[in-house]
Amino acid sequence: MQSIQKDKRIDAFIKGILLLESDEAKTHRLPFFADGYPGIIFSKTNNGVSIQPQNKLLPPFFLYGQTIVPIELIIEGPYKMIIFQLYPFATRLLLNIDPKAINDECYDLHLVKNVDTLGTLSKLQSANTDQQVELISNYILETIKYSAVNPDNTIKLAVSTIINSKGNIPIHKLLEQLYLTERTFERKFLKEIGVTAKQFAKIVQFSFSLNQLKTSDYTTLTNIAYENGFADQSHFIRTFKKYTGQTPKELLSKIS
Repeated sequence: MQSIQKDKRIDAFIKGILLLESDEAKTHRLPFFADGYPGIIFSKTNNGVSIQPQNKLLPPFFLYGQTIVPIELIIEGPYKMIIFQLYPFATRLLLNIDPKAINDECYDLHLVKNVDTLGTLSKLQSANTDQQVELISNYILETIKYSAVNPDNTIKLAVSTIINSKGNIPIHKLLEQLYLTERTFERKFLKEIGVTAKQFAKIVQFSFSLNQLKTSDYTTLTNIAYENGFADQSHFIRTFKKYTGQTPKELLSKIS
């Protein structure tokens, strides 16, 4: 996996750009777990990309929503995949799509109006990596131009605060900072992000613990649990299994 520098013009909407590719003629299984970020994916393969356990073929250029249930992408043979990670509020802001409607789902970008998705996809198929990143960046800029949705700066601040706290800020503390009632806040958050604030905080908490596990930046699982705000190791393992379908040790045995 390689990180690619993003265009400053889309910096407010894009967390990062990732490149995944392989020339190996084998079956590739790419697990995707909850991390709090939706995204746009362009894939170039010989036989397409299927998603499990849904068992369906994905379009080559699509938007995915919040990943809550663990999924796996299956690719036969060589592939290239470019992922534009969106900030959580960007789904509705850029495309005026109800984020909740695409939780654990994908949205074919051919459905987007006012933007030439077909023309962009045609150019993507024959372009090199740098050109593909530029084409997708320009595509996103076009969606911004035609967007009729105004950003909710209160929710943007809430999302940023939750992420900066690694998912460990109590919701009542967040409400004190935002000067909103709990009912109003939850309604706004669900509308803009697609999950509740509490659920989003849990996803962020899990994601930070997963990254720590992958980088071996710990001495024991208990160490990870306490550093990421879990009550104890058992709570950490239960949460981990909820979002990955595996225990930490089971996952480590597959990636080590």
